[in-house]
Amino acid sequence: MTTTTTSFDDIRREFDTYVGDINYATMVTVDGAGRPRARILIPVWEVVDGNPLGWLATYRTPVKAAHLATNPNTTFSYWTQRQNAVHADAVAQWIPVEDLTTRQHVWDLYQRTSPTGAGYPLGQFWQGIHDPKLHVLRLTPWRIQVVRGSDLRSRIWKV
Repeated sequence: MTTTTTSFDDIRREFDTYVGDINYATMVTVDGAGRPRARILIPVWEVVDGNPLGWLATYRTPVKAAHLATNPNTTFSYWTQRQNAVHADAVAQWIPVEDLTTRQHVWDLYQRTSPTGAGYPLGQFWQGIHDPKLHVLRLTPWRIQVVRGSDLRSRIWKV
């Protein structure tokens, strides 16, 4: 059974629990010919003005950059063997490297884990917010689905 809501609060508890438990997400992008590409990454999430907002600290690889330049739509899927799942469909936007305020904010979200359990110390890969190899993607979701594994109940939030 699937239900739909426009209030993120209706699914936030499950979203936070599943994302915090699973941590790793499969990010899918699409190239100019419509061919998908998947990679495993760890985004962090927060709620701003009642809506979810994601952030991804990442390397700006040629494939990822080319795909997002052609089509900024992406999906992040989380799954656990208990069959709990989250699918977040979002528009990705690169944050300018000069935007140190946002870079610091994202660094802090990863450090404290957001939601609880999701994230990691970015210092494992980058030297700090001034590191030119650190890039940040803003993930603006337009649809998020949570699936409870015990009975496969599905709830969808959409803007």
